[in-house]
Amino acid sequence: MIDPTVVDLSRLQFALTALYHFLFVPLTLGLSLLLAIMESVYVMTGRAIWREMTKFWGVLFGINFAMGVATGITMEFQFGTNWAYYAQYVGDIFGAPLAIEGLMAFFLEASFVGLFFFGWDRLSRLGHLSVTWLTAIGANLSALWILIANAWMQNPVGAEFNPATMRMELSSFYDLLFNPVAQAKFVHTVSAGYVTGSIFVLSISAYYLLRGWHLAIARRSLTVAASFGLASALCVVVLGDESGYTATINQKMKIAGIEAMWDTEPAPASLTLIGFPDVSAHVTRDAISVPWVLGLIATRSIDTPVEGIDDLVKMGRQHIEQGLVAYRALMALRQNPNDEAAKAALAKDAGDLGYALLLRRYTENILDATPAQLTEAANDLIPNVPVLFWAFRFMAGLGFYFILLFAAAFYLASVRRLDKGWFLRIALLSLPLPWVAAELGWVVAEYGRQPWVVDGVLPTFLGASSVSPGTVVASIAGFVLFYSGLAVTDVVLMVRTIRRGPPHPPAERPL
Repeated sequence: MIDPTVVDLSRLQFALTALYHFLFVPLTLGLSLLLAIMESVYVMTGRAIWREMTKFWGVLFGINFAMGVATGITMEFQFGTNWAYYAQYVGDIFGAPLAIEGLMAFFLEASFVGLFFFGWDRLSRLGHLSVTWLTAIGANLSALWILIANAWMQNPVGAEFNPATMRMELSSFYDLLFNPVAQAKFVHTVSAGYVTGSIFVLSISAYYLLRGWHLAIARRSLTVAASFGLASALCVVVLGDESGYTATINQKMKIAGIEAMWDTEPAPASLTLIGFPDVSAHVTRDAISVPWVLGLIATRSIDTPVEGIDDLVKMGRQHIEQGLVAYRALMALRQNPNDEAAKAALAKDAGDLGYALLLRRYTENILDATPAQLTEAANDLIPNVPVLFWAFRFMAGLGFYFILLFAAAFYLASVRRLDKGWFLRIALLSLPLPWVAAELGWVVAEYGRQPWVVDGVLPTFLGASSVSPGTVVASIAGFVLFYSGLAVTDVVLMVRTIRRGPPHPPAERPL
């Protein structure tokens, strides 16, 4: 049997590298667009202060970008060299998007960033502006390819199981590229990155205004961040609706888990604002719900039901039973590759083959699984409902908080009242919150996919290889040491740059 310790440690290693890398990605995405906006104003107005603003925030962008590239290299290797069987089972499907992402991140983007930093006095205004916009576009397109790879794990399209190689293999790059989950994740994730960049600029500008430093640059920076951040925060909420709609089609259990919806309600389903999921009793206690809202968001109709967890488990058991038919046919093909009846049976039920593999947690010979083991495997389809339920609500709550924060900033900037100490202190204290929201978003995405490494294809507990727990612990320790060094370096460089401020601040007046 598979050692569950190795499975848990392998998952922990991947989670640590992914979560750490994503500390840098949102800020890179957000600052890249803000730099392009600031330099656009400089080119249009010719005012030197906008050039100084772009240079200053560009230094912070460069520090963050370098750390993102360093952790991104490790992240890409994790797709193929984690202590996990999935690297062999589905690895080639990630090859093309990750190769393109690597080309853009490590060559194209790096070239543009080099021109951004060293081309101020070598390029014309329009030439340098073009480089800045290309850097921003390159950063965003680089994120697209990573999200395409990740979205395939949640909606595995454009690939087929090959019984000859016992692997999932790419059949349509077009379907992989235009995966609806990938498109929804891309626009939602980059918008969240724009919010992160805007909060960062807003908070640091508030810090300067509270200290009475670099006032001219701080006021303008805060105004740009407020405008761009408000638009971005509103987009996150709107585009979150699209993500919910695609998840309802492809990940019904994830939506049911987020809502702690145990029973299927009459359409249109209500949205639970708050409650307390009781996993043992399969009820949500003290729930406060809003009628119709979930049905309208999740199905965009008033007559389509949103299936509850218990009904989805029953459907899952049916998938497991059909998967056993496919597995039996697969075993027959391994004995006789020319068995036409087995080929036809496998082709008919190949989509459910992954469900049969859920039984491997309970028996080596899944064809002899008992009814009780089928029931246990079906119940494994239920994710960690309390984690999903609360992570989603904290994330959504922060999203609405950002809208209020940016709206207040936009109003105060419009009436030229940015000297309000209460607001500046709130803005400064809000600095870490977009990272909290982003990481909660990934928790929802990854917990919502459990018990799958690749949804409906490869169970999580089959993802581990046969290495010892000590080997995985040693690799985790290496990653932690490497990342700790990067984290210290990043914080020191950021803090020094912020305290030093713009190199040539224009004349200022006191608050």
